Amino acid sequence: MEIFVLAFFALGYLVLGGADIGVGMALPYLGRGAGERREVIAAIAPFFLGNEVWLVSAAGVLAGLFPELEGELLSGNVAVVVPLLLSWVVRDMGLWLRGRVPGVRWQGFWDGAIVAGSWGLALSWGVLLSDVLLGLHGPVALAPALLVAVVFGAHGLAFAALRLRGELRRRAAVLSGGSGEARTYALTAAALVVVGVLAGLRLPLTAGPTASLLTPVILVVTPLLVAAQAWVWWIFRHRVSGPSYL
Repeated sequence: MEIFVLAFFALGYLVLGGADIGVGMALPYLGRGAGERREVIAAIAPFFLGNEVWLVSAAGVLAGLFPELEGELLSGNVAVVVPLLLSWVVRDMGLWLRGRVPGVRWQGFWDGAIVAGSWGLALSWGVLLSDVLLGLHGPVALAPALLVAVVFGAHGLAFAALRLRGELRRRAAVLSGGSGEARTYALTAAALVVVGVLAGLRLPLTAGPTASLLTPVILVVTPLLVAAQAWVWWIFRHRVSGPSYL
């Protein structure tokens, strides 16, 4: 049961948070001006914080139920985990700060932070997955990491095509054949799930002594999390029609 709980949150983050990452990676292509970029960001604005909850939950489950594995992943991959966390902070700073002060230079700087942070997240996850799946370290791990980043980017484009309108949707649907964005999103989501499952199969998933105490709590809290996110998705199910609060 503990393994399925961890897989649920980890794979959920790859699919949901991966869309946010991909949109950020493709921001210069999708948004050719400040107004367009703000509308593109509006596509992920209602979701990115909720999607990050899945990563926080996966980390909590890992620390609480699999403490030995958490120690191995963190201590053995400091060179990857630190850039991943920095990229996460930089990306979120860009999202929160780009609209706080008027001015093209200010917004352009933080838009750049969004792009850099998103690429940093994609490549960091790619390097970490390369280590777990293939045992690759150092520069040689960048080749499979780039492949993972490409999947993140395609996933983000498909999500953007599902959320945007008009010319922005046309740009986002470049990989979807016009109106096939739902199919493309499903395919890229499946690819991320497959990579995540294969990585999980390579990990020594032995639950720690606190599993019997924490698992019932997690099973109670998880439906509440899913229900809250489902409500957000339902409220913001329509395509973006203008800029958001970011």
